[in-house]
Amino acid sequence: MAQASRGKGSKGKAKPRPRSSNGSHEAASATPARDYSIAAVGRALDLLEALSRIGPAPLAALADSARCTRTAGFRLLRTLEARGFAIQDEARGMWRLGARWGVLGRAAVEQGALAATAMPFLAALGKTSGENVYLRIRDGLESETIAIYQADPGLRLYSEVGKRQPLHAGSSRLLLAHAPEAVQTQVLAQRLPRFTPATRTDSAWIAADLQRIRTRGYLLTTDEVVAGAATVAAPVRDASGQVVAVLSVSAPTMRMRPPRPRALLPVVMDAAVKLSRILGASGAEVATRVLEPDRKGGSATAREATVAAPALASPGPHSMFR
Repeated sequence: MAQASRGKGSKGKAKPRPRSSNGSHEAASATPARDYSIAAVGRALDLLEALSRIGPAPLAALADSARCTRTAGFRLLRTLEARGFAIQDEARGMWRLGARWGVLGRAAVEQGALAATAMPFLAALGKTSGENVYLRIRDGLESETIAIYQADPGLRLYSEVGKRQPLHAGSSRLLLAHAPEAVQTQVLAQRLPRFTPATRTDSAWIAADLQRIRTRGYLLTTDEVVAGAATVAAPVRDASGQVVAVLSVSAPTMRMRPPRPRALLPVVMDAAVKLSRILGASGAEVATRVLEPDRKGGSATAREATVAAPALASPGPHSMFR
């Protein structure tokens, strides 16, 4: 009777449908996603990224960096030159980026390109940590919050999109640590506002901490801007290797008692590194010492948390205090 229930043309067992990587059945007609990439456009973008990293540079160096032939590189650069996106110094044979990129760069800022690019990474970090995630940039002598992921509507927000604050306190100090020395000098020469009793306003201490931040590669703060709030922050870099933003998780200190801030540090740094890669940063594997509590409840011990981050030389102490 069981055989009679099959179709008339059925022979033996039915062929199983293919399963996807998560175990669910897929339609037999499923086809791989189409690749719409254009090789010539890819090579042109490789050349432009090479120009941003090593330019001004000769054709040979750019072609090697972009992994294309010199003939292809020359033709692409001439095309970009005709549109104002590349310039050649014929006397020296050096190529550099053209002025047209300034227009595109300003348009990208106005259209919120960085915030839009970062949101999937903020969301992933927020879901992993269960806390709100913030992205800040430096604008002159202040920082500005440009994106927020609220993990839960019931969680308190410690900032809002568009909010500005000084660079010397909280996660913004990480931006100050990687700002040009002229900006650091201006900030440290001011009378710095105090937001809470824990806010650091001593210029000598802050200057020394900027060096510590560059050496560590991250920043942990408590109560500096808002009393009762703790923050874990990591830098975000672009294709030039410069720090363009700070990615941070902030939560009430009652939920951020040790060892939780250091337990969150690897995932915050990992999210910042992944976002940096999308922005074009090239990274080398580096080991960062992260203190973790002894699982048996003893004192903190150190482990090596290997994360990918751009290997850049850190500047020395601020010249005001050398």
